[in-house]
Amino acid sequence: MGRLMNAMKNKMQSWLEIKDNIPKSIVVNRKEDLQIYFAKNRMWYIGDSSELQEFYSQIEGKETTFWASLPTAGLEIKKTHSGLPKKIIDKITDIVIDNYNGVESKENTKIDEWKKIAKENNFDKMLWKIVNETMYLGDGAIKYSYDKGMSDLPILEWFPGDMIDVIYKRGRIFEIIFKTYYKKSHKKYLLKEYRGWGYVKYELYDGENIVPLNTIDELKDLKPITFDKSVMWAELFKIDENSKFPGRGASKFDGKYDTFDSLDEILSQWLEAVRLGKPVKYIPENLLPRDRNTGEILPANSFDNQYIETESDMKEGSQNQIKVVQTDIPSDKYYQSYITYLDLCLQGLISPSTLGIDTKKLQDPNASYERQMEKTTLYTRQGIIEALTEFIPKVINGALKSFEQMKGNNPSEDIEINVKFGEYDSPSFDSQIDTVTKAKNGGIMSIETSIKELYGDSKDDSWIEEEILRIKEEQGITEMDEPSINQDLDLEAIDDEKNEIANS
Repeated sequence: MGRLMNAMKNKMQSWLEIKDNIPKSIVVNRKEDLQIYFAKNRMWYIGDSSELQEFYSQIEGKETTFWASLPTAGLEIKKTHSGLPKKIIDKITDIVIDNYNGVESKENTKIDEWKKIAKENNFDKMLWKIVNETMYLGDGAIKYSYDKGMSDLPILEWFPGDMIDVIYKRGRIFEIIFKTYYKKSHKKYLLKEYRGWGYVKYELYDGENIVPLNTIDELKDLKPITFDKSVMWAELFKIDENSKFPGRGASKFDGKYDTFDSLDEILSQWLEAVRLGKPVKYIPENLLPRDRNTGEILPANSFDNQYIETESDMKEGSQNQIKVVQTDIPSDKYYQSYITYLDLCLQGLISPSTLGIDTKKLQDPNASYERQMEKTTLYTRQGIIEALTEFIPKVINGALKSFEQMKGNNPSEDIEINVKFGEYDSPSFDSQIDTVTKAKNGGIMSIETSIKELYGDSKDDSWIEEEILRIKEEQGITEMDEPSINQDLDLEAIDDEKNEIANS
């Protein structure tokens, strides 16, 4: 029996043959390049409905979106844009920049020199634009330029992501190309300014062809520059990494395009329902509104003069009357859809309360929705601050080094710079106080730690120490010196005293 079973197994093994699946290649044709990506982000930020309509109608693969769709002739609706993307970016920018408190360093001479450069270039105002454009475009770069006719100090110029190209080698930035357009004699020229480690060079393009720089009068004096290879007269800034275009920054709009589009569709349909839900008048022909001067019948208008013409009843004793009919508008359904997509648009970016949206419309009354959403604003803010804390010192050191090189000196070493940001004054600060207070009262946090946790970098060390002392005094907590042990006791006197006690 055993031999028979083994024979059957061997037969099955020789008959059953398992082959690996043949690998298949999957090809996905990307419908947009980097420039379309930047253009799309800029269109959403600008928020002009006619420009959105025109832009989306030219993008391949977007035919089913609301902004690319074309209504049937005679059934056109007003397409409405919420304006939400711009409000999100501007509000986050305000939160970050309003809390920027400048920089500090032990190198006072260098910092004083930077302050002159920053004042000359209005760097604080430029910083608002840097953060703003980087958030919705993805990245950008600063370049250091010199123009003795304008200033003896370095000139800082910001170029948004759609005006630069970034070249990487072995995962490191090798070159940043700054693009500037010029017009002459109804022709458009492109100046490409290549800035790499130790050099600056220029190329002027007429279409695909390189032409001499003196083709444009204001460029005739430009000449290539070489200097120390440890320095690049440019600095890239990005907050998030772009998963679609490696090496470039990601827009805060990434993953939100469809929800923005759907929110606009809901608003537009809601508005159209309101328009169509206006009272409709059924008017007999002999009662139709007419022009006072010509007597001609006024044509119906879907906005302010909507009516339907009916035949007049000419029978004896008949009464021609105007009938008014108004349909019900399903506002609750539109409202729920609006709230749902509004929540999706804000998720991961900003709290509704930060934008001034009534959170009661969104939150679950049994959950701490507002507090949790406010943390989203804090996380977004913190990510931007971390990027700026790394970027600003590089800009300062780069500007100081390039200034030294223009004066004929060798670039000095980088100086340590501390970028200061204050505490974000938001509803979450109240919840932070509540949390710290509970920890303090629970005996798991000291007064010193609670004060530092609340105020962080917004107050200096001396202020924090004074505040701690004031709180302790108000609470009746006093620090007493430990009793000291007298080290100068007379040991011989003690021995004599002991002997007297023993003899007695």
